Amino acid sequence: MSGRVAGKAALITGAAGGLGQAMAWMLAREGSRVAVTDMNLDGAKALADAINAECPGMAFAFAHDVTDEGQWISVIDQAVAAMGGLSILINNAGIGGELVWAEQDTLENWRRVQAVNVESIMLGCKHAMPHLRASGAGSIINISSVAGLAAAPGMGAYNATKAAVWMYTKTVALEAAKGGWNVRCNSVHPVFIKTPILDPFVAMAGGDEGVAHEKLARGIPLKRIGEPDDVAYCALYLASDESKFVTGAEFKIDGGMLAQ
Repeated sequence: MSGRVAGKAALITGAAGGLGQAMAWMLAREGSRVAVTDMNLDGAKALADAINAECPGMAFAFAHDVTDEGQWISVIDQAVAAMGGLSILINNAGIGGELVWAEQDTLENWRRVQAVNVESIMLGCKHAMPHLRASGAGSIINISSVAGLAAAPGMGAYNATKAAVWMYTKTVALEAAKGGWNVRCNSVHPVFIKTPILDPFVAMAGGDEGVAHEKLARGIPLKRIGEPDDVAYCALYLASDESKFVTGAEFKIDGGMLAQ
């Protein structure tokens, strides 16, 4: 690896698996210390241990409910102490919610998806910002979705939250620029990626992952679904100083889906 983020310190939420895990590995291998957080502390610890076996002293694990403001404050303080600062925040934690049409949706489902997918982004940006400013060159990467740019039936709560992340990212980017803080904020919008968030689609295909993935790929010009590293490489670019003039932008990792 070339050390594209050498000397940086990143906090990644929802990192026990899927995209969070892939991004943690990518950043650590490229020289950044990583604080991996998740409600699944055992999973986060296993990831940190695996990273440290390859990249000694680079990873730290913390239990983290991203809907809890008090935990945000505590986890950031612990991560800053462990890593000696914070220069990268990746708001990755998210859920899909129930696949239901509007008239069958419940307020409980709506609020749960809103809390995890949107309120956590606000809390992360709010409480990480002082540390990102202090780093002298901070980067916030908010993981949204193509579902925040294009709607689909049965995904009302998810569509709404991912669209909110997209627009909130632009607001934070403009505030940081206006404040002269040298903190950039961008959003990443993946299409179907081989992670557990596709489990409901697999269930609808009778538990056959291959059939589910084939069906999902039909609407993608490249005729395949994505790999976690497809998103991790984008995050690496946005975390690095290579993207120092990029802020308030959205990056579609969609195999050409939204170009149609």
